[in-house]
Amino acid sequence: MADKKQSTSWCIYDWGNSAFATTVMAGFFPIFFKSYWSAGASVNESTAMLGFANSLASLLVALLAPILGAIADQGSWKKKFLIMFAYLGVLMTASLYLVHMGDWLLAAILYSIGVLGFSGANIFYDSLLTNVSTDDDVDYISAKGFAFGYLGGGLLFLINVIMVLKPELFGFRDDSAAVRFSFLTVALWWGIFTIPLIKWVPEVKRELPKGMNFIVAGFQQFGNTFRKVRHLKVLFIFLIAYWLYIDGVHTIIRMAVDYGMSLGFERNSLIVALLITQFVGFPSALLFGKLGKTWGVKRSIYLAIGVYLGVTIYATMITQEMEFYILAITIGLVQGGIQALSRSYYSRLIPKNQSGEFYGFYNMLGKFAAIIGPTLIAVFGLAARKLLGLPEVLSSRVSIASVAILFLAGGILLWFVDEEEGREEARVLREAGILQE
Repeated sequence: MADKKQSTSWCIYDWGNSAFATTVMAGFFPIFFKSYWSAGASVNESTAMLGFANSLASLLVALLAPILGAIADQGSWKKKFLIMFAYLGVLMTASLYLVHMGDWLLAAILYSIGVLGFSGANIFYDSLLTNVSTDDDVDYISAKGFAFGYLGGGLLFLINVIMVLKPELFGFRDDSAAVRFSFLTVALWWGIFTIPLIKWVPEVKRELPKGMNFIVAGFQQFGNTFRKVRHLKVLFIFLIAYWLYIDGVHTIIRMAVDYGMSLGFERNSLIVALLITQFVGFPSALLFGKLGKTWGVKRSIYLAIGVYLGVTIYATMITQEMEFYILAITIGLVQGGIQALSRSYYSRLIPKNQSGEFYGFYNMLGKFAAIIGPTLIAVFGLAARKLLGLPEVLSSRVSIASVAILFLAGGILLWFVDEEEGREEARVLREAGILQE
């Protein structure tokens, strides 16, 4: 069994950094960006600004993640990189408190770097799981970290929501002051709950061949893993399918509140909707895990994709806040499930004795998510407004509809993924010496 102090310290980091995902990424930043920092800009321009900021941050992580992950693995620098990225995110989050009304460019830059810190740290956080678990309890500890994230992020978000809804109870002059202060609370929460990981999570030292530079070794490891994935065609198709539909999932997470604002919904109602999604998500993910076992993992993933496709279409027609609450509940029912089942289905397609490096590639590829979707929203929204001359609300509906492209494309590619064919392919490549035993 794993050391309880070490594994709990690892989980506590998820408790801390999830506050950034809930309060900042999904909650207050999209709202505040549109109503405060983008004051004076049109609805579609501010949506485009937010979409490009999200895409830029995701692109930076995607470009850096594979190489940094491999280098950290080779040089035993996982914790050092995690600390660097995490506190970069902490600093950028705290700095949002200082951004003045109308200064959307500075807000977008700080937010993009903050997302870079958050996502970059998660690469090394995930890689440390093997250091705090054994084969017998790795699933439990991983799920425990997932649970800590929902509870910790949701708890601080709830406190921040109360601050915004009732600012006078906390001594703030208005809700804008409460939102700005919430960024400081996230930075403090994230920074404090990173400390147990720093103190008590071990990192296994790796001995390199004599004269080998760990940076060179990192590049070599990344290249070797990429070549293996390229030879496994079924696995490669799944990864592309996953990239597309998970991009749609992450885009909805990041852009849903902004869309609600574009339709004229009250921001406090949108915040409550996010809370609903947060607390519905955890138990429904566990239920989806049982569904995958009894009904089949691939079919369950298709169910989730179908629900997301329906959500995207339904979102183009909503006119009332109650309908947005329905969307929030529906998204919460599948959000955790599609991520959990995608990960478990991937395990059926990879060589079991090389799961570490293949899961590293899987996690790195996941960092590409939320690049295409926000860009689609930005481009389609601006095109509908500038080229077709559609009114702002209608062009916003066109922009959110574009996300359906990702779910359709991902679902179509997933159809060509055959689990048995993937296993046979791996067997043939092992016999050919491309995959080692």
